Amino acid sequence: MNWESYIKSYKSYLKIERGLSKNTIDNYSFDLDRLRLFLTQNSIEVSPINIDEETLQQFIYAISKEVNPRSQARIISGLKSFFLYLIFEDFRNDNPLELIESPKTGRKLPDTLAVEEIDAIISAIDLSSNEGERNRALLETLYGCGLRVSELVALKISDLFFEEGFVKITGKGNKQRFVPVGDLTQKYIGIYRKEVRVHLNIQKGFEDTLFLNRRGRQLTRAMIFTIIKDLTVKINLNKKISPHTFRHSFATHLLENGADLRSIQLMLGHESITTTEIYVHLDRKFLTEVMKAYHPRK
Repeated sequence: MNWESYIKSYKSYLKIERGLSKNTIDNYSFDLDRLRLFLTQNSIEVSPINIDEETLQQFIYAISKEVNPRSQARIISGLKSFFLYLIFEDFRNDNPLELIESPKTGRKLPDTLAVEEIDAIISAIDLSSNEGERNRALLETLYGCGLRVSELVALKISDLFFEEGFVKITGKGNKQRFVPVGDLTQKYIGIYRKEVRVHLNIQKGFEDTLFLNRRGRQLTRAMIFTIIKDLTVKINLNKKISPHTFRHSFATHLLENGADLRSIQLMLGHESITTTEIYVHLDRKFLTEVMKAYHPRK
């Protein structure tokens, strides 16, 4: 098999056996395409089965001139995963990246918004339009439930369990979790459904999708980014934010108000508590106040 055949087989493995999303699979594929381009440009004829550590070192040295350490580390991680798959399928018996270390990147703290900034963004929505009511509902859901943007656009009406106070979320790897949904979020979703969504010409296949565009189809991830960007420009908020910023803010505000990390982990759908622990580093002042309030030697 050539590179294309191995990569196609690998992508099927990621989708079927590991249950990864299309975006994640595309990222893995992009890393492999970058390696293939490097080999072509340098007239190196080698297959995934016999490529060696030295050739991969050359590739990593080349990309280190083009990308930052964080991106470089991600590419190395993606390639390691590919070669582990080849070992798993008995195509290879070694991982040529095993001794290659990723660059030290440090821990990037996520950007967050203050509660007042979130209020200002949502208040800037023009509610005189149908899209305004939808946008208020979706931003309240994004922040109120701490969702990933992919989870937000895929949210179904059948996922809403308002009587029980939860929404069912399908996250990474098709793993499902139940997240509490507050009264305010329920209120704005209800207004959107009763006053806007019922009047849309909903296209076949999207009858159960909660948030729709004006053509009655599921919103795209890019559209959510655009909505947020336009609102930040409108209020002159000089911060580079994205839908994920609302998720980070959700977790940070819960922590600051006394929620425990395990509960936040469950709501965010993090597989490891280590991922959630990054929020502990966000507000040193908050930690100092906790220490003074609860430690016997304060």
